[in-house]
Amino acid sequence: MRHQKTINHLGRTSSHRKAMLSNMATSLILHKRINTTLAKAKALRSYVEPLITRAKEDSTHSRRIAFSYLQNKEAVSELFREISKKIMERPGGYTRILKTVRRSGDNADMCFIELVDYNEGMLVRKGEAKAKTTRRGRKVSKAKETEEEALKSVKEEKEEKKTKKASKKQEAPAASTEEAKPEEPLETKES
Repeated sequence: MRHQKTINHLGRTSSHRKAMLSNMATSLILHKRINTTLAKAKALRSYVEPLITRAKEDSTHSRRIAFSYLQNKEAVSELFREISKKIMERPGGYTRILKTVRRSGDNADMCFIELVDYNEGMLVRKGEAKAKTTRRGRKVSKAKETEEEALKSVKEEKEEKKTKKASKKQEAPAASTEEAKPEEPLETKES
């Protein structure tokens, strides 16, 4: 029986599985997003997240442990220089798995696994966050008040434009009574 055997062997020997996860973790760190099967992505998540947590403390010991897992100097330096700065305040959950369409050859579940802080499309800027509105009560929300103020200012601007146009029309007949001088043609240079 296989009670409490939670590791997914992924149909590989131990050495093959370790090498594959090391290569996938290196690719994820360097490229920030990779496309793989769902089973491999779930195995990779449990492999790479402890490494990212270890990168929060930049010491020789933690760099050597990360190198023993990744076996790639560029990936280790990227992990400790760039990624650790972005994830310093995050308490965990550094990766995100996004399911995609099934693979056409063998109908395997495919997905993207990516680092959470590097997906620009899903990051919500603090200034763009939408204010929550409720339908309870009869109070006018702040958002409605600002909309009303904006509408009032637009109406005031339109009224100002109308008054300016009216004053220009009154001045225009006075200017037209003067005789208009015909414009003289410009002199052209002959070569």
